[in-house]
Amino acid sequence: MAVEAPARPPKAPVPRRSGLRHRLAERGVDRVLLLLVPAVLVVGLLFVYPMLYGVGLSLQPKDGGGPLGNYTGFFEDPYERSTVWKTLRLAVPAALINVGASVPIAYRLRGRFRGRRLLTAALVLPVTLGTVLVADGLLRYLGPKGWFNRVLLDIGLVDEPVRLIYNYWGVLFSLIITGFPFAFLLVLAYMSGIDPTLERAAATLGAGPWQRMRRIVLPLLAPGLATTFVLTFVLAFSVFPSASLVGEPAGETRVMAIAAYQAAFEKYDYSMASTIAVLMGVFELLVISVTLLLRGRLYTGPATGGKGS
Repeated sequence: MAVEAPARPPKAPVPRRSGLRHRLAERGVDRVLLLLVPAVLVVGLLFVYPMLYGVGLSLQPKDGGGPLGNYTGFFEDPYERSTVWKTLRLAVPAALINVGASVPIAYRLRGRFRGRRLLTAALVLPVTLGTVLVADGLLRYLGPKGWFNRVLLDIGLVDEPVRLIYNYWGVLFSLIITGFPFAFLLVLAYMSGIDPTLERAAATLGAGPWQRMRRIVLPLLAPGLATTFVLTFVLAFSVFPSASLVGEPAGETRVMAIAAYQAAFEKYDYSMASTIAVLMGVFELLVISVTLLLRGRLYTGPATGGKGS
């Protein structure tokens, strides 16, 4: 006689989670994201709104001429148009020099040795001085009566003081001094993320120092160098105090920031000042885009390398 197995009790229906909180949780959105609200508000109030307001103001020319009247007037005026080249002529070389000088120094300082922290602190010290103090130092040391020119005159190398301030070179020196600490710290951080065992392995295979640098260090460092160049370029592109204090603000170093200041506070044309500010952002984005495009074409590996990957 067959014995029938007892019937299993029916499963209790699984209650469907309802409510907005459960639906958001199913999509990976929880209440923790609410912590981002203050940051989003700050970014919106201090960046997005001023940017949109400036763009809108630039489309309202003071003297008429249509929404793009300020932009056409800027590029049709040779004196105003030349500020674009003058700004790029300062910002791009300063960024390249800072990045290029940071690589060999960071390469030597990534190891551990006595005095490393002291040397690193000395290299980063200019960041604490500020642009005005750096400009004052340049005026005292590189001015017509500064120690540099006095030494050249005393040893007979020159017959008259060399002009190193109140021109292009004074502003470039100031940008290099103030921008180098940022570039150095960034490159040092990226350099420290490269596993030194990769170089030791290459050395055991017969690779020399230059081969190790060219084939291992620089390829792994390429994304970091591109990022460092972008940040130092943006820092140098908005140059204003240096161009005024140790440059020639009415001529050779009349950069876009000075043009925007003069439009706003000398001509009281806030619409044109907003136009120049918008154009500054556009040219910065162009250079950044070209840099990132070149990085993508020249380097196709991961964004980090060595210990950082």
